[in-house]
Amino acid sequence: MSTTPHPIRSDIAWATPDKVVVHGYDLPNDILGTVNLGDIAYLSLFKTLPDARESIVFNALVVALVEHGLTPSALVSRLTALGAPESLQGAVAAGLLGLGDTFVGTIEGSAKICQSLPDDGWQHDENLLQRHAQTIVDDARENRISIPGLGHPVHKPNDPRAERLFEIAREQGFDNANERLYRAIRARAEDATGKVLPINATGAIGSISSTLGVPWNIARGLGVMARAIGLVGHILEDREQPLAKPVWNWAEARSTDHRQ
Repeated sequence: MSTTPHPIRSDIAWATPDKVVVHGYDLPNDILGTVNLGDIAYLSLFKTLPDARESIVFNALVVALVEHGLTPSALVSRLTALGAPESLQGAVAAGLLGLGDTFVGTIEGSAKICQSLPDDGWQHDENLLQRHAQTIVDDARENRISIPGLGHPVHKPNDPRAERLFEIAREQGFDNANERLYRAIRARAEDATGKVLPINATGAIGSISSTLGVPWNIARGLGVMARAIGLVGHILEDREQPLAKPVWNWAEARSTDHRQ
């Protein structure tokens, strides 16, 4: 049996005593003071910095998901910090674990829809696009599953975040085939269910990130990047203006009312 170790390699970054290089860029001299947080996130995914158009659109996608109030992930982070105040990173991680197929993680599902269609020219053929939209809706109804990226409990008839994101992408000259696909899916789903099903922010982000070239199985990471920032803000607010403890006390009292 060979004892030669298997070679390992990473091309993301390297450091020497006087230098840090990230994807070929000198961190102190090429990036610091010049590149914003969204653009460095783009660099991490695409191994190059975005051009002006890509920067505007990508930054809009991640900014859109930084904050949305007292979501389950925000509550989890606040409650975890209440019990383990010494572990801010643990509280943020706890909140991020909740970015699943109901909240935020639906970016992945909507991106997968856009990227899994056959390469049959649907982007330039409205009849094909409509046919694919109908198939997606029919399959979802047959399997009794929700279509990721559609519907919102608060934002009706439209999610203002999604509408603005689509608008920004169009303003920057990006192809809108995925937007048109999702609008067709929405129309077919509403016809089939009789419900108002707006394209939500994650539907727009999954669509637009697909246009940018983000692989569908990484697209959820945009939500992870963004929401981590928001969760730090929630933990800070809870230290200055406690909410987690009153919520815990209220839930404890309400859940045991029947025992009195």
